[in-house]
Amino acid sequence: MEQAKEILEDLIADEVEDTDEFEVFTVEDLIAEDEIFDEIVAEAELKGEASTVRRRRRHSGPKRYIPRNREKALDDLVANYFCANPIDTDEMFRRRFRMNKPLFLRIVHALSNWSPYFTQRVDAIGRNSLTSLQKCTAAIRMLAYATSADQLDEVLKIAASTCLEILGKFAEGVIETFGDEYLRPPRIDELEQILQENEARGFPGCMGSIDCMHWAWKNCPKGWAGQFTSGKQGVPTMILEAVASKNLRI
Repeated sequence: MEQAKEILEDLIADEVEDTDEFEVFTVEDLIAEDEIFDEIVAEAELKGEASTVRRRRRHSGPKRYIPRNREKALDDLVANYFCANPIDTDEMFRRRFRMNKPLFLRIVHALSNWSPYFTQRVDAIGRNSLTSLQKCTAAIRMLAYATSADQLDEVLKIAASTCLEILGKFAEGVIETFGDEYLRPPRIDELEQILQENEARGFPGCMGSIDCMHWAWKNCPKGWAGQFTSGKQGVPTMILEAVASKNLRI
């Protein structure tokens, strides 16, 4: 809060420095300026009315319907990864989904039991909706590769707005389903086991391995840029530190 106040004070000080000194106007000058201002306002109102009419014409009419063959996309997804003899190998699945197939299917089944949103239903026209495989694939692809929602439409045949909705539901479901187990500190017995395993490996008193990652801070305030910029990165970054045990528990 104090840093925010200092930034606001600096901004106000810069604004005051950039402001020119006050000029002295006569009554005639003020009247002339008022007339010019009235003409500008009238012209802007006319342009605003015209643009409003054009905008209404542009958006009038029914919403455009884009037919998406999501049934064909589901068949391709199953044929590639989830059938008895998939086209792509487990190594390719691991590379593209950033996790093994059993873990992915565990998440799919858990979310299907968590909410009807991740189950296939029938819409108002009697057409089958998206399956849990399609929804979880969309969410994982966006998280694993920072893929835009619109880009998935070409392969999964899911609209960008639906992909963003899926991502929000996916994050909520994962937190509620797995949060109690994985978003908690280790228990005493787990901690003792971790310490014993690391001591047997030659690292007594070690809980795990620490690693750091620099995330670029695009919207870092200029007043803070110096303390968040290192010579190696060259741009303001935030450091994420994580400690993982031998079994990859964060």
